[in-house]
Amino acid sequence: MTDLLVTTIQTDLFWEDKQSNLSMLEEKIAGSGKTEIVILPEMFSTGFSMQPEKFAENMDGPTINWMRKMAADHRVILTGSLMIQEEGNFYNRLIWMLPNGQAGFYNKRHLFAYANEHKHYTAGNRRLIASVKGWKINLQVCYDLRFPVWSRQQLKENREGLQEPEYDLLVYVANWPERRSHAWKTLLIARAIENQCYVVGVNRVGNDGNNVYHSGDSMVVDPLGEVLYECSHENSIQTALLSVEFLKEVRNRFPFWKDADQFNL
Repeated sequence: MTDLLVTTIQTDLFWEDKQSNLSMLEEKIAGSGKTEIVILPEMFSTGFSMQPEKFAENMDGPTINWMRKMAADHRVILTGSLMIQEEGNFYNRLIWMLPNGQAGFYNKRHLFAYANEHKHYTAGNRRLIASVKGWKINLQVCYDLRFPVWSRQQLKENREGLQEPEYDLLVYVANWPERRSHAWKTLLIARAIENQCYVVGVNRVGNDGNNVYHSGDSMVVDPLGEVLYECSHENSIQTALLSVEFLKEVRNRFPFWKDADQFNL
């Protein structure tokens, strides 16, 4: 396990215009500099649209192939969510695209009923914890942030048979409105403190097609809940170095994770 470079792309999105969004994001990814993981917002190709019948793709569609090309060309892991159609259902699906073209995915568990998301998409029922450079990364989407049980750190046995936290980094991709930004920022910090892990939240900026304004407020938070980076109201590309040494120091000095309640989801 070694230090990890993570890049957040906070950007305005073209409403329901895939080609414009992919062209814009292609330029931003190319200009992101040295990094290992690039994180895009929720529904990065369309904005938070409730028209999956019109815009959803399958897992071999043009946006997935674009992600595959971007990850390979820039030798990065690329992640973000988009509309996917599969076996008659629509999903708000986060894709974890590796440089070798292999991909994992997570279907958003908590659908935002306040905006009728549950009427258009099917909820997921399993978490995705990815692995890179020894880091375990728990990948979630927007509204999931409000439900701490779904992200709660659990204890797992390592190869030596010792108990350890199951993940080291928690990632949220979002289209979270500015009118609830206080909740967004507060809960990102809370998730870092309670799970003793790094947290990265990547949100969009600007007005969407429903005239809902997004202030961004993308953040990188350390395992003590200290904000390492935050940006509001503007397009931003930011790379943060996540320290293995600091993560281990926090967990060793404050081994609160050992006292956590065990449970099954």
